[in-house]
Amino acid sequence: MNRGSGESRGGVNLPALRGYNEALLLDLLRGAGPAGLGRAELAARTGLTPQAVSKITARLGADGLVVEAGRAASTGGKPRTLLRLVPDARHAVGVHLDRDELRAVRVDLAGRVVAESGGPLDFGAGPEAAVEAVVRAVARVGDPTGLPLLGIGVAAPGPLDHRAGAMGRVTGFPSWKGFPLRGVLEGRLGLPVLLDKDTNAGAAAAAGAWLRAAWPDAETDADAEADPEVDAYAYAYAGRGADVGPDAAAAAAAYAGGGSRTCVYLHVGTGLGAGLWLGGGVYRGARSAAGEFGHQVLLLDGPPCRCGARGCVEVLCLGAVARGDLSEAARILGEGAANLVALLDVDRVLLGGRVVEAAPEVFVAGVGAVLAARALDPARPVVALAGAGVAEGAAELALAPFFGRAG
Repeated sequence: MNRGSGESRGGVNLPALRGYNEALLLDLLRGAGPAGLGRAELAARTGLTPQAVSKITARLGADGLVVEAGRAASTGGKPRTLLRLVPDARHAVGVHLDRDELRAVRVDLAGRVVAESGGPLDFGAGPEAAVEAVVRAVARVGDPTGLPLLGIGVAAPGPLDHRAGAMGRVTGFPSWKGFPLRGVLEGRLGLPVLLDKDTNAGAAAAAGAWLRAAWPDAETDADAEADPEVDAYAYAYAGRGADVGPDAAAAAAAYAGGGSRTCVYLHVGTGLGAGLWLGGGVYRGARSAAGEFGHQVLLLDGPPCRCGARGCVEVLCLGAVARGDLSEAARILGEGAANLVALLDVDRVLLGGRVVEAAPEVFVAGVGAVLAARALDPARPVVALAGAGVAEGAAELALAPFFGRAG
């Protein structure tokens, strides 16, 4: 999901690529937010001819995906008609399969949650029981009006094979190894399913949160007052300028690709892992194995970890959590994060998961203190909360193909 005024994707004026060009325009309109974009701007950013843009937007309008958003102020000529995405025209579902609970959300095209459901899950009961739980959860969050879903994103504990859609050797749960979860769910649900690690979905959720700031909540769209930070996200995403505060502008630039483009998402829950957002998208590695952060060894000959090694950051951090020493847990997490920052030189360290959510100030401060102490460069990464959950990230990955993205 690499975006930015200087890195716009180009359209292609060939009938065979009609679907690609439609997705390209929808992606730009999604990023523009309710303010919308004019046809001339869409043509300039894609390299498509004005005639091609007019034909494509007419088709999108007929499909209910695009509507007029008013007219732009005149600069001497005829005022331009602006177009915007219709977020509620299509939906997608994201599901987070954790080791002891399941959460599902239905989101609109802007990534806003419009329905959610959650409950306990026994991951150790095996794949068949989990499949039934996912099917029931998708039914609970489905649209009662019958609006079709674009797809389902499922986030599960790793390791897993993202490309094949199969589970790997999940630590402590041998019955899951090799289970073709994506294919089984597609057969049961009759919809496209994307399977990814929970930490990768967490990284996508952080990027989606930056984008969602461009869209006011659905119930307040009609009378939302102008918000300079929202404008910053919307304008930077769309490649325009806005007079906004430095924090909002920096966050907007991060999503647009014009400034901060790299982050690591650290998830602390029943396990501990990382999702990497590098070069404008989720980095999975050649074998979908990137981000096994929790099993880096911090203490030689330390306590045994369930992965078979000793002194892993996961066993040390979760051990401190079990003792009620959250400050120590945050310090250990920070040491692991500092290793990752030194290796990858990321701009942001984003924290999420139920353990972090229970004491956010402790973890943000604790991780930030370690990074500050170990920083070799004064321009150290920002440490912050992720701003969205793993289920939202799974839904964001499910939306990606609709907007011409790999997810």
